[in-house]
Amino acid sequence: MSGFAFANSRRLVIKVGSSLLVADDGELDRDWLTGLAIDIAELHAAACEVLVVSSGAIAIGSKVLGISKKKARLEDLQAAAAVGQVQLAHAWREVLQEQDIRAAQILLTPGDTEDRRRFLNARGTLARLLERRVVPVINENDTVATEEIRYGDNDRLAARVAQLVMADGLLLLSDVDGFYNADPGTNKEAQHIPEILGITPELLAMAGETRSAIGSGGMATKVQAAKIATHAGCSTMIASGVVHRPVQKLRNGARCSIFRARGTPAAARKQWLAGSLTVRGRLRIDDGAMSALRDGSSLLPVGVLGVDGAFERGDVVVIAAQDGRELGRGLAEYGSSDAARIAGCRSAEIESLLGYRSRSVMLHRDELVLFDRDD
Repeated sequence: MSGFAFANSRRLVIKVGSSLLVADDGELDRDWLTGLAIDIAELHAAACEVLVVSSGAIAIGSKVLGISKKKARLEDLQAAAAVGQVQLAHAWREVLQEQDIRAAQILLTPGDTEDRRRFLNARGTLARLLERRVVPVINENDTVATEEIRYGDNDRLAARVAQLVMADGLLLLSDVDGFYNADPGTNKEAQHIPEILGITPELLAMAGETRSAIGSGGMATKVQAAKIATHAGCSTMIASGVVHRPVQKLRNGARCSIFRARGTPAAARKQWLAGSLTVRGRLRIDDGAMSALRDGSSLLPVGVLGVDGAFERGDVVVIAAQDGRELGRGLAEYGSSDAARIAGCRSAEIESLLGYRSRSVMLHRDELVLFDRDD
């Protein structure tokens, strides 16, 4: 596959593995990191929003504390992560600042993407950072994660982040240049597969036999990440990062493998909402709000006539017309109690009614789906 498959991406998540960031002696590879920062600056210049999922905190912290990762207990690794995160975040800040780009550190746990309320909170924070042209640098919160709740690898974390922000591209930088039908390190007959249109059981079986030499995630986790991302409408690329300026190399035709998504992130999200079996409540809206929704707007409190049911922020609710017809569904930005208090009011009045400043919409346009007029 020649050229850069994500040349027209609107929002791209780049995952960086520990083996790329951290040298064999446990020190951060600043030259490599600087090269990637230049790549990110070029993506920014092309109007592409970039998020980074960065490994490396435990490896860096283990070096500082003199901890052997192979012999370390969980609390040792958590301590190493706490030390390493400081250095890792500082390094990212410095290299991006050299490109006149601001960085932010985000630490996530699995619950932040599985719990709907925390999902919306994380999405809102990331969206605001991207609006301000800040690059979020994201990692699993290893200082509190346990073996029972952790993602286990940053490939899947990157896929969940892509799903969270509705990214249209996920780039997994690794120490291999794509997906092979066997382990190229042990099988000289292994064939590189440049494009994958569907993830089959046979493909997953191949992935179980091919793995990266370094790090917690092998090829199987990358394929699992691609499965998560492509189902969310996000195409996924596996490419070699063992080069200076890896994105530039891809632009110049470096070999890679891409898992093609069917549809868009917005379409995938709306399909999930439409098929949700658990509906907690109902928002009855006026004709003006219905017209605004049809034109692609969010649902404002002023257009809500009534609130039915008991629901929390992040629950799926029905959007209903004045005559009771179900128009669509969406994720509630307010629980039912607060929603009832602000129904019919203007967004500027929310703070005085609730006693705190919060969101200006009842349902965000990215988190709602409207059914066909004849449904």
